[in-house]
Amino acid sequence: MMEKDTKAKWGNLVSYVILPFTIGIKDDPLDYVRQAKATTNRKKHSLEAFCTFHLIKLIFKLFGIKASSFLANRVFTHTTLMFSNMVGPIEEIGFYGHAVEYLAPSCYGQPHGLHIIIQSYLNKMTIVLSVDESIIPDPHKLLDDLEDSLKLIKEAVYAKGLVQEV
Repeated sequence: MMEKDTKAKWGNLVSYVILPFTIGIKDDPLDYVRQAKATTNRKKHSLEAFCTFHLIKLIFKLFGIKASSFLANRVFTHTTLMFSNMVGPIEEIGFYGHAVEYLAPSCYGQPHGLHIIIQSYLNKMTIVLSVDESIIPDPHKLLDDLEDSLKLIKEAVYAKGLVQEV
């Protein structure tokens, strides 16, 4: 990317995909994973992210920042939940000679009742919740429930022998 006349592009290319989340009680915890995997695979193979990126880019070029920010704001204010899964570094990083123990990104001011951010770093997963306490009065309970659900899914994977326990 540093060489001149390369085809690699600089900067962030951001788009979004709207995923439907179903909430229900299933007998097998892996059914949630299978359903989410099928939905995300279907979305990845569609042109939704590509089209939304280019649509916002076109609106920005034609009508300016106000129109494109209005469109993005309209999408984000008419969703219930925001979920971000950011892949973190796979090797240890440092800041001014001090090792970074964990990463916990957050988001403030979004117009949602619930925003979930999951960050991975050095085989650790950090879950950050940003909640509207008038909608979710006990976010610590919700976080504990998320942790319990992930443990159930992990135990189900090990019990079925899909991966070997480390």
